Amino acid sequence: MKTLRKLLMPFSLLYWGIVSIRNLFYDVGILGSSSFTVPVIVVGNLSTGGTGKSPQTEYLIRLLSDKYSVATLSRGYKRKSKGFVLADESADADKLGDEPYQFYKKFSNITVAVDADRVNGITKLLAPAKQPEVILLDDAYQHRAVKASFYILLTAYDDLYADDFVLPTGNLREGRSGANRANIIIVTKCPPNLSSQEQEQIVEKLKPNKNQKVYFSFIAYDDKVYNTTSEINVEGLRDTDKIILAGIAKPLPFFRYLQNDNDECLTYPDHHYFTDKEIKELKVLCKDKIIITTEKDYMRLEGKLPDDRLFYLPIKSSFISKGNDFDKTILDYVGESTANG
Repeated sequence: MKTLRKLLMPFSLLYWGIVSIRNLFYDVGILGSSSFTVPVIVVGNLSTGGTGKSPQTEYLIRLLSDKYSVATLSRGYKRKSKGFVLADESADADKLGDEPYQFYKKFSNITVAVDADRVNGITKLLAPAKQPEVILLDDAYQHRAVKASFYILLTAYDDLYADDFVLPTGNLREGRSGANRANIIIVTKCPPNLSSQEQEQIVEKLKPNKNQKVYFSFIAYDDKVYNTTSEINVEGLRDTDKIILAGIAKPLPFFRYLQNDNDECLTYPDHHYFTDKEIKELKVLCKDKIIITTEKDYMRLEGKLPDDRLFYLPIKSSFISKGNDFDKTILDYVGESTANG
């Protein structure tokens, strides 16, 4: 695979050139970007995925939603609906996509919408009399048609953009210089005990500009698994034979947290929609063992498997250090922007 990717280098150079010209056109104003009066915060990455955008977006929701009226706007990847959709009681993963539906289910005090056209989506969110005071754009770092007021760039600890190359040789959607648009860079999925020395080495590798702050976060797993009616302590499941299922970009840490030697681990593509055949197979498997899956996968499996046989494990993004500084930076920015608006 690595050899094949190296052979694709000419296509990567062509892709890099096209994307660079597009970004230049936005930077100099040949292509127009829309700005908005409310603070718009983008959470995104340079790579094709697996950096932990959803838990970071949820972190911002928890930080902001007690103080401000918050809306999230996502593309709604792999949803079966079209155009702008505002989440309501009829919402499900088919209408919204798994991640926006997860936001809707978890946070009753926010507005959740999807639209591939982010300009149109923001315009519609701002149309009602009761407008959101903050809009979080999930996975919109390359959506230059919106000129957001604050950019948070994520890069995974074991897959830094500084070590990568653009598609198809590497996994970057745009060149590394795209990081210059970020106000904040977060190195995600770090070991919780990452030393200060290694943090400094990573900062040197990323080469942030003088106005950028760099933070380090890790994924904190819940100590319980849940379904709609019950919960089970993870410790009590360690020695229980079970099925662990994941349709996410990088499932190995999830598996390692839960599994014992006799567990069966099932891997599916990221955002995988399960076929009728696959659902039938899973129903057979869960007669003898419970299935534990990710929260995102649960959004697509809920109601299709027996509720008492299907559980999910929540995760959260947590900062190794300087979390209070991150919170203050975001709250100060939103407070100043809201006051100015």
